[in-house]
Amino acid sequence: MPTSLPGIAKKAASQPGSRVRNLYGMLDEDFLKQCWRDIRKEAAAGVDQGSAQAYEQPLDEHLHRLVERLKQKRYRAKLVRRHDSLQRDGTQRPLGIPAVEDKLLQLAVARLLEAIYEPDCLRCSDGYRPQVGALEAGDTLTIKLQFGRYAWVVEADIKKFFDTIDHAWMVRMLAERIDDGALLRLIRKWLKAGVLDTDGTVLHPVTGAPQGGTVSPILANVFLHYALDLWFEKVVKQHCRGEACLIRYADDFVCAFENQADAERFDTVLGQRLEKFGLELSGAKTRIIPFSRHRQAGKTSFELLGFEFRWGKDRKGRDHLKRRTARKKLRASLQRFTGWCQENRHLRLPVLFQRLNAKLRGYYKYDGVHGNAASLKAFFNKA
Repeated sequence: MPTSLPGIAKKAASQPGSRVRNLYGMLDEDFLKQCWRDIRKEAAAGVDQGSAQAYEQPLDEHLHRLVERLKQKRYRAKLVRRHDSLQRDGTQRPLGIPAVEDKLLQLAVARLLEAIYEPDCLRCSDGYRPQVGALEAGDTLTIKLQFGRYAWVVEADIKKFFDTIDHAWMVRMLAERIDDGALLRLIRKWLKAGVLDTDGTVLHPVTGAPQGGTVSPILANVFLHYALDLWFEKVVKQHCRGEACLIRYADDFVCAFENQADAERFDTVLGQRLEKFGLELSGAKTRIIPFSRHRQAGKTSFELLGFEFRWGKDRKGRDHLKRRTARKKLRASLQRFTGWCQENRHLRLPVLFQRLNAKLRGYYKYDGVHGNAASLKAFFNKA
């Protein structure tokens, strides 16, 4: 049996239908110490208010006790502290902050799951995976729409995805590749861990994975891999008469079709497919739009990952797919940037300009895509 992450990844890639065993036994002190190096030491504390610096002082002793509890099946997941994060649209998104020890153990399990499922992930999935991200998803979608024969786009949004992940389906999906009951029980403990709300009450959710937990992103990817990606690749595309593609980043995704009938049929069955796994589409954010270079009138643009995709003309007058910063995101970024400047006016000018430049570089690093010069200029002039 493989005894290392490369060994697990090699077996998972060479034997797609196999199930991996003896994963729980890999959670030893050496492996946990390696994972500790990648823990964000400045992250917010959990319900026990314990900091990473305090846990690190006698690190070997803490790891030894943790491994002993794992071996004796005495490990208990602590409550997850809820923190409401303000979003760009003004709404509050609940985040779950685990305790330091739970966060470390979740990271170790996430490494194991990543080694198993990374070879299985389809090319349409770009979220929460090594060496791919939102920019890569946007680039892939741009190339497909620019050079493909797509004329219709289905925008879809899953309502409160992280809060509605079905626990039974989640464990069943993991069992497709994992033959280790102890590891599955450990993951089930995190899924069913109570949540300490902001008012002090303890909630016991029957669905969902805390958005903010270290293991939640890979669990979300596995869930949608089976619920959406494989279904689209093996069923939807086989019934389409024209070209069809799916681009997904975490729970944000769009689908493009060559024929209108294929897009309408997919829009009809998508809700039924997700409902099977306990998910629900947001009716207000799910729609079919024409998206062809030959049709410029009406609503022919859509948004994904903070960008607006639309057809336009290049300098030579040829049809060209363009991306620009979404208007709502631009306004929200300007509002946050202005607020930060007002709060930090007391800083000395050299320090202030150093931090301003760092913020601008971070903004340009994501939004500085080809063809978005106008939005970058607007941000710079109004900031």
